[in-house]
Amino acid sequence: MTYVRDIGVAEEVVQEAWLTCLRSLDRFEGRSSLKTWIFGITMNVARARRRKEARILPFASFWKRDDSDGKRPTVDPSRFGADGMWASGPDSWSSIPESRVLSSETLQRVKTAIEALPAKQRDVITLRDVAGLDAGEVCALLSITAENQRVRLHRARAAVRKALEEYLR
Repeated sequence: MTYVRDIGVAEEVVQEAWLTCLRSLDRFEGRSSLKTWIFGITMNVARARRRKEARILPFASFWKRDDSDGKRPTVDPSRFGADGMWASGPDSWSSIPESRVLSSETLQRVKTAIEALPAKQRDVITLRDVAGLDAGEVCALLSITAENQRVRLHRARAAVRKALEEYLR
């Protein structure tokens, strides 16, 4: 999860989260799994750190980025037929050599695509696809409905897939 961009800050967040877990262990009520509880504490510590560091604007932030305004379609509408079905499905990756797909460059593209997502989508895809949590745990951690989690995950996966399709062409 990309709440902090510097490895040193990330280490501090982990230390602070771990200390918070140890101090709060007697208050763990078992309403969720221990893993979910620890993830929640870590996310809260990271969010607090991000809010604190957000008060400082990096020089690069003065350039306008093309951020998603949430009103663009997730998938290009021209890829669908009049019946709403795929006119052309997502590009197949079967002809791409495995070594290229698994290369560190491709993995870096995936990380970059995830980091470019809006925060809410980035949180869901990171928890589901990177951390491996199930939908219920993600809903509990982020305090969102199952439907909202599915929509965010779909949009995030579609954006990452689009970025990879562009790269792999």
